[in-house]
Amino acid sequence: MNQLMDELAINRSIKRMSHEIIEKNKGIDNIVLVGIKTRGITLAYRLKEILEKLEDKAVVVYDLDISYWRDDNLEGEEKPSIEMDVNRKICILVDDVLFSGRTIRAAMDGVMEYGRPSSIQLAVLVDRGHRELPIRPDYVGKNLPTSHSERVFVKFKENDGFDSVYIDKKE
Repeated sequence: MNQLMDELAINRSIKRMSHEIIEKNKGIDNIVLVGIKTRGITLAYRLKEILEKLEDKAVVVYDLDISYWRDDNLEGEEKPSIEMDVNRKICILVDDVLFSGRTIRAAMDGVMEYGRPSSIQLAVLVDRGHRELPIRPDYVGKNLPTSHSERVFVKFKENDGFDSVYIDKKE
């Protein structure tokens, strides 16, 4: 396995993404972050912490399990019951890795069931390409061209005990 980002590189990327979010949206007044289970939630809370420090305002974070809305939901997942106020908000979907775009499509479907945001944006730590749908991120920590025979792993202290991004061949 090859390490692509260590803790310092991850933290720098998240700080830069936070600044880009503030710049693009002229502040954070109307923003909600929606973290996609599992590591997208962790990344959303890290962005929240930095955004709040920079702007001295609170940011709402919602956790979203997109299993119900996936197009490959063969197990008949039940719709999650969560409270999510996204009406007329700038909704920023947050995930660790962007690959085919199918997870993000499912997340958009999920968000739209809870209201009508004024816009939906996307923040990802790693964009590895190979899109199957016309989805692109607004905020990217690292663009990482990969082959289909490779996998990208994001590890966060909160979930895994350490921060790292690495790549490995599929087994």
